[in-house]
Amino acid sequence: MARSFEPVQLGSIEIFCKAAELAGFTAAAEALGITPAAVSRSIARLENRLGVKLFVRSTRQIRLTDDGAAYKQQCQQALDQIAEAERAIAGHQQVPSGVLRVSLPTTYAHYRVLPRLPAFSLRYPKVTLELNISNRNVDFFDEGYDLAIRMGEPEDSRLIARRLEDASLGVFASPDYLRRRGTPKTPADLRKHDCIQFVRPSTGRAMNWIFREGGEDQEFAFTSKWRVHEDVLGCLGWARAGGGLCQMYHFIAGEAVRRGELVEVLKGWRGRTRPFSVVYPQNRHMSAKVRAFVEFVLASVRTT
Repeated sequence: MARSFEPVQLGSIEIFCKAAELAGFTAAAEALGITPAAVSRSIARLENRLGVKLFVRSTRQIRLTDDGAAYKQQCQQALDQIAEAERAIAGHQQVPSGVLRVSLPTTYAHYRVLPRLPAFSLRYPKVTLELNISNRNVDFFDEGYDLAIRMGEPEDSRLIARRLEDASLGVFASPDYLRRRGTPKTPADLRKHDCIQFVRPSTGRAMNWIFREGGEDQEFAFTSKWRVHEDVLGCLGWARAGGGLCQMYHFIAGEAVRRGELVEVLKGWRGRTRPFSVVYPQNRHMSAKVRAFVEFVLASVRTT
């Protein structure tokens, strides 16, 4: 026989989420301005209604059960949506505010986003930014991120992607390396050179180099004994030191080229690009803070 549920009591949900967040009934009671006994009774009623234990209790602390953790995730999303709806109705939606959690890939963060963040903070002083800078693909729904910048398009249908730019690629080497080893004239010449490959963290595979000739994309598949894991900037540093050739985004290598530390080769085959997009969950697309960050990054990247 199916369990008969009483109407949801939002007060109990809020108390449960606060106790889970602060890992204690007393701490939740202090934060909410009620007694610890009231918190305990509310949690007990909620557990009785659901027919599961939400917390494992000891004399000194509490922790969520597996059921409690799953329930907390769903409840927190619902409370966040309710808060957004209330802000919209009250007319506060026009003022971006609150904590904005953003995940950024390392190179794009350092070369395209971080230099622009002071201007964002000046424009939106009520937004608190928390950044995760790594090449790991975060889980929006399990880890609570508001948005991310990623290469390519997301496969998850729950996510919305807006294209930031198509970042162009070139092949670079130090002047010293080219004096010692010569300058490649075609991609086929690369087989006679030291080519530094980057291994993608998401796949564990070395990335092939890509070129464009006559409007057609060409992929240069090879296996090199010179490889860099995790941080693609290692390829750039290795090439600057004279260790070989690397394929890199122009927005990363440009400064080293201007300083004379690197030289671009195979210019006739450049033009191939990789797309970068800003990605966010569908259920957060109306958030003022998310919308402000997305529009700011789109405008700033496209004007450079």
